[in-house]
Amino acid sequence: MSTPSNISQSRADIIRQFFPTSPYVGHLGMQLTDMQPDMAVLTLPFDSSLVTIGNTIHGGAIASLIDAAAMVAAWSDAAVPENMRGTTVGLTVTYLAPAEGENVRATARVLRRGRSLVYLDVEVQSASGTNAARGLVTYKLG
Repeated sequence: MSTPSNISQSRADIIRQFFPTSPYVGHLGMQLTDMQPDMAVLTLPFDSSLVTIGNTIHGGAIASLIDAAAMVAAWSDAAVPENMRGTTVGLTVTYLAPAEGENVRATARVLRRGRSLVYLDVEVQSASGTNAARGLVTYKLG
């Protein structure tokens, strides 16, 4: 039995298909590590192309990781989308410590879902457990 595309797919199904095919995600090397309703974990493997100086990962790469993790968490629920649009409408990043020479992991959690806006908190840690950054993201679905 076949079903029309996207009609019966949840937002979580859609993001699982989209994320690995995104050119920017691929360019940075981000990996979807875990996704559950209202939560996502992404990993950014350390690579010398992400370095700003020495072995410190550029803040822009970390901000991109925060943004992508929030997007995945925003799309992680079981609701069937009315349309396929979504965008970040607000992003605040606080850098807490340098991420140096190791993978970093972002854990995004939904704080609140409104009719179309999703508010998220994102924590970024280095592989050794250092809190590298924190992000607050507002994401619009639809």
